[in-house]
Amino acid sequence: MTPPNDSSDSSPDAPKDSAADSNDVPSRWSDLDRPPLDAGALRRALIREGGLWTSLDVVPDTGSTNTDLAARADSLPEGAVLVAEQQSAGRGRLDRRWSAPPRSGLFFSVLLKPDDVPVERWGWLPLLTGVAVAAGISRTAGVDTALKWPNDLLVTVGGDERKAGGILAERAGSVGGGGVVVGIGVNVTLRADELPVPGAGSLALAGAVSTDRDPVLRAVLRELERWYGVWRAAGGDPGVARLQEAYAAGCATLGRVVRAELPGGRDVTGEAVAVDGDGRLILATEEGVREPVSAGDVVHLRPAGG
Repeated sequence: MTPPNDSSDSSPDAPKDSAADSNDVPSRWSDLDRPPLDAGALRRALIREGGLWTSLDVVPDTGSTNTDLAARADSLPEGAVLVAEQQSAGRGRLDRRWSAPPRSGLFFSVLLKPDDVPVERWGWLPLLTGVAVAAGISRTAGVDTALKWPNDLLVTVGGDERKAGGILAERAGSVGGGGVVVGIGVNVTLRADELPVPGAGSLALAGAVSTDRDPVLRAVLRELERWYGVWRAAGGDPGVARLQEAYAAGCATLGRVVRAELPGGRDVTGEAVAVDGDGRLILATEEGVREPVSAGDVVHLRPAGG
């Protein structure tokens, strides 16, 4: 799973139930504002004959749902979903670490095996997932969301743009039997005093009309199933699937002056003018060069039109 909160610091411990045992271990109901997910209801709602999702497991805690699912990528069918109520070794892009209180968000990974799509188009999977996550959250939580290239989910808190979620896609398993594990992390009920870094946010802090995680997870997985099906039917072509158009429409990076911090220590500054057919961010520099960025950190230097 990828971090909504890129940080090497630990978050405060979750509140503990007064009925905890003598070892002071919090129970699964230790925070009544954060009830556990209903795995059975989620399975009944999402797993159906002919559908994408083939299994759904919810575990109380784990190191990383991405790591756990990747270890079984060869033996599991496509459509496996693993959800954790808490992670102790969550990872994001560039191997950043993160932490969050138990049941304060949605932390899950899915296994996809798009064998009928050319491998060179698999790079669209994290962007596709971003479109699906934003759509599912907007519909169920009533929060306006935006995407920061390549795969961060942004919300507005007190007039400031904050990161409330992220996505991490990783190749997993053998060439013949593996696929791609896509990890998703979304801060749902994280409170202001629990934020690990100033730039973090949550759906609750952004004024969500509902913070019930079950319907949010169902909506996100349904949107992901829909977009993945359209993309595969188009042979992975983001133009034909209208995925490129949908991503651009929801991308907060486009139209802004940004600094791209590239692997190897090189920086490029320019206006983000497009996301091309390979999912790369195109920067127009002051030197009149259009430079494609395929990997790296992007920093928004000023608002669009600023």
